[in-house]
Amino acid sequence: MEFPTLDGVDVKGKTVLVRVDINSPLDPNTGEILDDTRIRECAPTLKELAHKGAKVVIMAHQGRPGDKDFTTLEKHAKKLTEAVGMGVIYLADVFGPLVKSKIKLMHPGEILLLDNVRLCAEENLNRPMEEQAKTHFVRALAPLVQLYVNDAFGAAHRSQPSLVGFSALLPTYAGRLMERELKALSRALSPERPCVYVLGGVKVDDSLDIIENVLGKGIADSVLTGGLVGQTFLAASGRNLGGSNLELLKQKGLEKEIKRAKRLLDAHGD
Repeated sequence: MEFPTLDGVDVKGKTVLVRVDINSPLDPNTGEILDDTRIRECAPTLKELAHKGAKVVIMAHQGRPGDKDFTTLEKHAKKLTEAVGMGVIYLADVFGPLVKSKIKLMHPGEILLLDNVRLCAEENLNRPMEEQAKTHFVRALAPLVQLYVNDAFGAAHRSQPSLVGFSALLPTYAGRLMERELKALSRALSPERPCVYVLGGVKVDDSLDIIENVLGKGIADSVLTGGLVGQTFLAASGRNLGGSNLELLKQKGLEKEIKRAKRLLDAHGD
């Protein structure tokens, strides 16, 4: 799998827009970050860019609109400062006049964190790259930077402005985390046999997409599921999960995913 990395670009003196995935679990009462793993994982890319003399502008998200963990990135900036070992300036804006003026005044080696990109309505719509490149969000920031780096592997499956829009307009490179994960993914797509995929967690729709792909293309021999993904398949198979578990699936709006899981079981189940 060939893709451009930071090894092939001179970033000195350039303003580099970096998309990272620092979406983290939060304490529901205090809003404090409970696990900073994702923040620490993107630190090497940010540190490398800053040390090479780039002016680093970070985009990221936290939660989804309407969810309890949807908030600003002010606390993330503090965690990033600790992880990178240098100051990360937080701006309570995404692409307004304040952002534009701050970016223009940046010096090499400085790091700026924009606010939660999902505060912008455009960021919450999945559309083709060409359409995302025309959004107000992308058209406002693209003229202010010279390079785009995607290091948000955990969100890279989404076709949103911050993830695909800038790639249509700017030279684009994989960050170090993205590079590492893509190399691992290339091995996962051409695996040794037998191959078993293990999927769980709460993002049922994404997991079903993966299952449909790897079983439909014969990449995986079998799939093991857990968490809400597993509960969804159990419900699809007609198992009695109990009233409270079924109610949870309904509260999560997973009725449609249960039907998808039933189709997958019909097509690929033992």
